[in-house]
Amino acid sequence: MTPPDGRPPRFEGHRYPQIIPDPGEIRAGADAPWSQTTTRTNLSLELVSARLSDAHRLLGVHSPPDQPEEFGLVADDAPTPIEHRSAVLVALFEELGESHVVLTRRSFDMRSHRGEIALPGGRSHDGETPTATALRETHEEVGLDPKTVTPFAWLSPIATFASGSAIFPIVGLLSARPELVIEPSEVDRAFTVALSDLVADGAFLEERWRRPLLRPGADEDGYFPLYFFKVPEDLIWGATARVLTELLCLVTGMPWPIHHGVDDQSR
Repeated sequence: MTPPDGRPPRFEGHRYPQIIPDPGEIRAGADAPWSQTTTRTNLSLELVSARLSDAHRLLGVHSPPDQPEEFGLVADDAPTPIEHRSAVLVALFEELGESHVVLTRRSFDMRSHRGEIALPGGRSHDGETPTATALRETHEEVGLDPKTVTPFAWLSPIATFASGSAIFPIVGLLSARPELVIEPSEVDRAFTVALSDLVADGAFLEERWRRPLLRPGADEDGYFPLYFFKVPEDLIWGATARVLTELLCLVTGMPWPIHHGVDDQSR
């Protein structure tokens, strides 16, 4: 039931430790892009690999964009310069025919995005490729040996406008469930979730937010989509949810209506 002020209910009955911002102006969003498909179980690594290949996302075969598309979508048509580059690893492994992804909860002592669910990754060094960054940072954060990862594909870069940053997601395949050892100064905990659980009924929620400054992908009223996933005892949102939404659309064979990668965690 919609509250009297017209705002949609938010995460009713779901427990999570982080603070989700209230932008003030929120509308209910669309249903999950995969809500009408039957391809929501048996999401094996073979299927994931085939769908990413069909989408022309293979590393070494199909070149990823050098910057997020949104950095060119400004009022004066002058591209926004990238001040910083980061990369994250979408590390996938298979158990009982289902692909799982490695996630972290950022330390509650971090200066920014404390306690939020994230893909392992971080800032690139000068001259470092996104793949090298993703592997190095994942090793530092959760102890995953780069030799056990097969970098396989890429997903759309994400723009963080407030800091002029770009985040490059790299998909890596693992042969088995990894043993994860967290770096407690950066990571509160590391865990995994099955892709089939993320596309299950009730897991996905879209909200539409409005900000004073117009965002790429906004509708005629200035509202743009924010994605959320309910996982046990937490919420995935922001840049991580956007990366996973694109991945899940590709894996389930469903179109993603908004292809722009914009990280609204940069408020």
